Amino acid sequence: MRAIRFDALGGPDVLYVGTVDTPVPGPGELLIEVQAAGVNRPDISQRLGRYPVPADANPILGLEVAGVVAGTGDAQSPFRIGDRVTALVHGGGYAEYCCVDARHVMRIPSALSAEEAAAFPEAAMTVEFNMVMRAGLRAGETVLIHGGTSGIGMHAVARAISLGASVITTSRGAEKARYCREIGASVAIDAGEGDWTEAVMRHTGGRGVDVVLDMVGGAYADRNFACMAEDGRYALISLQGGARAEINLEPVLRRRLMLVGSTLRPLSADWKAAIVERVARDVVPHLAAGRLVPHVHAVFPLEEAAEAHRLLEANTHHGKIVLTMSRPGLSGTRTGTEEPR
Repeated sequence: MRAIRFDALGGPDVLYVGTVDTPVPGPGELLIEVQAAGVNRPDISQRLGRYPVPADANPILGLEVAGVVAGTGDAQSPFRIGDRVTALVHGGGYAEYCCVDARHVMRIPSALSAEEAAAFPEAAMTVEFNMVMRAGLRAGETVLIHGGTSGIGMHAVARAISLGASVITTSRGAEKARYCREIGASVAIDAGEGDWTEAVMRHTGGRGVDVVLDMVGGAYADRNFACMAEDGRYALISLQGGARAEINLEPVLRRRLMLVGSTLRPLSADWKAAIVERVARDVVPHLAAGRLVPHVHAVFPLEEAAEAHRLLEANTHHGKIVLTMSRPGLSGTRTGTEEPR
C-alpha cells in the first residue's frame, strides 16, 4: 500500500510517498481503508524529531482517519465490512490502510463527507477530555479558548456553545478574530493588539472566566491565572509557546484555581476508549443533526503531504487540513487551499 514516509528528520521536503506492507488486524482491531486523514501539529513535531513516538505506536504519521471497514480481527466486532467510520489511530493515518483498536472507532453520520469526518476525531476527543470531562465546563459558564481558529479551537467553540457556555477566544490578526465571531464566539480578541488579559476581565465585568483551554503555555500561563474566576479550571493541551513559565501563585490560592493538562497520544487504550464512548454519546448526535460541523480549510492528495504541512506551519488556516487518498470514486474531494467554512 502507499504511505507517507520520511528517512530523515527535517522540513516538509523529507516527506515522500513510499510502499509498505498492508497491515493485518489483530484481535479487537479493525482494518480501515482510509479515504481521508487529518493533519495535526504532532505530525509536524514527529517529522522534526520533537515528539517521541510511543513504543507501541505505528511510526507512520497520522492520528485520525475516515474511511470504510475493510477487515476485522474479531468475529464479535460490532462493525461490519463496508461500514463508514472515523477513528482516532495510534499512528498510521497517512496511508491507504490502517489498523485501529475497534473501541476507538465511530460510525460516520450520513451527512458528513470523508474529509469532514477525518477532521473530527482528534479535535473532538481533545476538547471533550480536557474542556468537558476534566475542566467540567457547563451551561452558564464562560470559557476562554486560545487559538480560536485552529481545528481544536473551532471545535471547542462549537462544543462550548452546545453546552450552553459563553465563549471568549484569542487569535492573532483581525481576520481571525472576525472569523471567531462568525463561528459563535461572544468575544473575539486579537492577541496581537495589546494585553488580552485586560480585555478578558473587561468583557467579564471583572469576574474572569470559569475555564481556560490553552494550547500555548509559556508566558500565557501566568496571564491565564490572572483572568480566571473563583474556582476556575485551566486545561493545558499543548506548549506551542514553550514549556517554561514564571507564575504568580497567589491567585491560585486566593481563587481556588485548578490546573490540569494532558495530550491524547500517550493515554492508555482504555482511556481513549472511554473518551470515544463519551464523544459518540454526547457529540456525534450534534454532528448528525448539523448543529456541529467540522471546519475543513483545505484538502490535499496524499502526494502533497509536504504542502499540507507547510500550510499548517504557516498558521494562516482556519480549521482543519486534510489529506485524501485520491482514489477514483471519492466524492467531495477538494484539492489545495479553499475558503474556510
